[in-house]
Amino acid sequence: MNAWLVRITLDPRHPQVRDDLGDAARMHQRMMTLLPENLGLGARSLAGLLYRVEENREGVRILAQTRLEPDTSRLPTGYGHVATRELAPLLDGLRPGSAVHYRLVANASKRLSRGAGRDEGKVIPLRGNDADEWWAGRAPGCGLTLRTTTAFPLDDATGRRRDQRVRHALTRYDGIAVVTDPDALRRALLGGIGRGKSYGAGLLSLAPLRAAA
Repeated sequence: MNAWLVRITLDPRHPQVRDDLGDAARMHQRMMTLLPENLGLGARSLAGLLYRVEENREGVRILAQTRLEPDTSRLPTGYGHVATRELAPLLDGLRPGSAVHYRLVANASKRLSRGAGRDEGKVIPLRGNDADEWWAGRAPGCGLTLRTTTAFPLDDATGRRRDQRVRHALTRYDGIAVVTDPDALRRALLGGIGRGKSYGAGLLSLAPLRAAA
């Protein structure tokens, strides 16, 4: 089992970087260029393309993950510094009882059910404690028992696609967890979690928790 992780440290001076960061639909289209052409309908899902935008001391970067080997040469010249690595060692090394650091940016949301009147079937964003409970409820099915969680509300992912406005609420979850079901965890890692996967949500990242010396 394999997947690839592409880390792109963006050049904020590049005009296409600025345009992409300002429109989630444009960023989706940019990330799709990493995939082979002619995949047909459902190309993102077929390739398992997930990504998120995050900031650190180095600046703004994109983490993109795909089950198909990415072609980073299709990114614009000067778009950013690119590094790619295979995830097979991580995926194959998951074991029950292993402790991991995790990070997830997700679109915590729910669909209103019967009794909601005219809003029945509408998807609404979850924030604050509701967003915390959303991840706490999802994690066991993803093969994780949460030990710690810190949630950070992020700016909504917004843009326009086919003359329709795109908006997805985003929350970042960081913490420590214990692996309970490696197969379920691999499915969550490769398939993503929640809605909004085309617009920077759903990518779960893990790093082994090293025991103190």
